[in-house]
Amino acid sequence: MKRIFRISAASLAAVAALAFLADYFSLRFNIPRRDAFSSVDVRHFYAVKLKNGQTNYIFDEPRPVECVNSLFPHYGDNPCWYTNRHTTVRVNIDDGPFGPWINTP
Repeated sequence: MKRIFRISAASLAAVAALAFLADYFSLRFNIPRRDAFSSVDVRHFYAVKLKNGQTNYIFDEPRPVECVNSLFPHYGDNPCWYTNRHTTVRVNIDDGPFGPWINTP
């Protein structure tokens, strides 16, 4: 039973590594002859936690974010299929875990 598990885990890791390498080399050498990079408009908003326990929301204008046309992230950019599904980013801003005790007059 352990041998079957080891063989299946090793083969799964090998298939994942081959898929990543194939994706990287198709992007690097532009095999399908397409644009390697694209941009998607992403809207950021900030959720500021106030002292009275309420939350104030501050919205930014949409900004273009560079993404890569591949299956996996490469060159420090997320894939475009992921970026297209996550077009809003929430940034939480609060006092931290000790904020109510430190900021008390």
